[in-house]
Amino acid sequence: MHSAQPLKTYRETQIRTASQGSLIVMLYDESLRRIRQAIGLLEKAGTGDIEAIGQHLTKAQDIVTELMVSLDFERGGDIARSLFSIYMFANRELMQANMKKDSGALERMHGLLMELRSAWVEVAAKGEPQTVEGGSGVNIAG
Repeated sequence: MHSAQPLKTYRETQIRTASQGSLIVMLYDESLRRIRQAIGLLEKAGTGDIEAIGQHLTKAQDIVTELMVSLDFERGGDIARSLFSIYMFANRELMQANMKKDSGALERMHGLLMELRSAWVEVAAKGEPQTVEGGSGVNIAG
């Protein structure tokens, strides 16, 4: 697995040099990927690999939480407050879907996050490139 390290390094560089809007889109992409993987495991064998499903959905929740805590209520005003409510709802639904192994609820959350991602793609395309330096938060590089 010699090629894994250069790919990881590339992804980490991509994340460190991304604009703020692009980074948010990357977070959405990873949460959507994780939800899709959990749905795939559920559909494959009913409850599938419960541990893997839980790991994917926990990671998706971590990402939604990261989106939530990164909101700037002072500059974002009503939009930030609305997004906070949506993220709270999404996290609660993801947790419930994980406990119940409910692929229908996961599909709904995937759709909701996909809509939000689309809006952020537009925002990122219009915004100025801003490099996000350092930061802690969720590791989406792998």
